[in-house]
Amino acid sequence: MPRLADQIREALQAFAALRTPPALIGGLALAAHRVVRATRDVDFLVHVDDADRLHDALSALGYRCVHRSVDAANYVRGDEGLDVLFAHRPEALSLLAGAGVRESPLGTLRVVDAEGLIGFKLQALVNDPGRARDLDDIRALLRNNAATLDMDRVRRYFAMFQRESLLDEILADQDDE
Repeated sequence: MPRLADQIREALQAFAALRTPPALIGGLALAAHRVVRATRDVDFLVHVDDADRLHDALSALGYRCVHRSVDAANYVRGDEGLDVLFAHRPEALSLLAGAGVRESPLGTLRVVDAEGLIGFKLQALVNDPGRARDLDDIRALLRNNAATLDMDRVRRYFAMFQRESLLDEILADQDDE
């Protein structure tokens, strides 16, 4: 984790050039919602209007862009990865605007809420059904945050991707535990 922590601290400094503070998503964001798992890269949600500023800031830090589209970008520096989803659709813009502020040993981080992480994990799973880790993350987020989740919102995410039956299956499995 020390290298990953240094990478996050450095990224947070680079984000000072952005108009809208990004929000942590992905594997590291899970920890803010009582789910801990290993990860090798850092994932952020960034306002689409900041895409060029972010690219310049990361390039100045020695990152190389290996993919960039209107939806996402992937940067690498040696064996370090930094992935970005660009918020441009209403739902993603809302998640970015509503990201909570967390004080951490790494600095001040904004983190997308658990419901939003479930939505992102579900989208990744729909895009690539082989991503078993995302399904495990969804299960853990639902289990570990059951008392505080807005289940109407969670159900809307599953409906957006026509996966309501998957949510019902996950919840039934958890009831059986």
